[in-house]
Amino acid sequence: MVSQTGETRTKTDAQPKQNQARIVIPEKHPMVTVLGTGDSLLRVIEKAFPAVDIHARGNEVTATGDPAETALVQRVFDEMMLVLRTGQPLTEDTVERSIAMLRKAVEDPNSPEAHESPSAVFTANILSNRGRSIRPKTLNQQGYVDAIDRHTIVFGIGPAGTGKTYLAMAKAVQALQAKQVNRIILTRPAVEAGERLGFLPGTLYEKIDPYLRPLYDALHDMIDPDSIPRLMAAGTIEVAPLAYMRGRTLNDAFIILDEAQNTSAEQMKMFLTRLGFNSKIVVTGDITQIDLPGGTTSGLRVVQDILADVDDIHFTRLTSADVVRHKLVGRIVDAYSRYDALGESGRPGTNGAAPHQARHSK
Repeated sequence: MVSQTGETRTKTDAQPKQNQARIVIPEKHPMVTVLGTGDSLLRVIEKAFPAVDIHARGNEVTATGDPAETALVQRVFDEMMLVLRTGQPLTEDTVERSIAMLRKAVEDPNSPEAHESPSAVFTANILSNRGRSIRPKTLNQQGYVDAIDRHTIVFGIGPAGTGKTYLAMAKAVQALQAKQVNRIILTRPAVEAGERLGFLPGTLYEKIDPYLRPLYDALHDMIDPDSIPRLMAAGTIEVAPLAYMRGRTLNDAFIILDEAQNTSAEQMKMFLTRLGFNSKIVVTGDITQIDLPGGTTSGLRVVQDILADVDDIHFTRLTSADVVRHKLVGRIVDAYSRYDALGESGRPGTNGAAPHQARHSK
């Protein structure tokens, strides 16, 4: 066989080196828990490693192909075994995220993924309630949770579905149950989609309730619903609009400001200066979904510059890779980011006009 350079090569030399990894599944783990119902988990792995020939027989799995790829397949199964050992079931999402983390670790030895195993992330339990556990699902989420433990003020900034508020609330409930704080205070600005409270029907409580409803919904996932009214009546849990924070000093409390992109710079300063002794603040928001009136600067935008170098304040930035809702949510977030990055004049077929106008212009 002659190569393009004229060098004579044997047929054997031209073949890529093959390697076979043999994975033995412990008998205590039924193969259906490893491969998934209808081999759904196995299909996830096969899709991620199309050049590797993967076969399961009995309690053994073999992977044949490029040595680096087969080694990675073996590591995936090793991580799956570590997750199963904790009693936690495997899901397609868990396997997909494990593969992504392991690939990132190989591609970039200096990345955070190179210093943390997928199984350690997926089995880090924050809170359990009614047989359901709340835990991080990505390395970034794990870093966010760790930052809440280490710092007095933490900002969780990222798109919808990344668990910013949900994980913060789980940490708040955990702190309350451990008696690290005496109360939880949940707040958010009552500014959404251009609506003004004064023009909405109903009493003040009826006006603000829809804005606070997502916080109540999360609470019901973490605390026995029957005990929530009692805890709120005692002031142990307070859910209130941001305006109610003015003039207060909040001691011995875990305080969460949600939807912080809809605060003005002045409101953000007011809120942060409510911090009292033995308290912790978590601020969450998505700077791509600002509903403030035109010309109003988002407090979440400017605070990143103002407090960037202040000790004991941490900024965690989550991305579409941390979205834990339907897979399409992450793709939608990415699509909007690309669209916004182009700018009005750079979008295909627009020339500064709306797409349908550009297509029909003469």
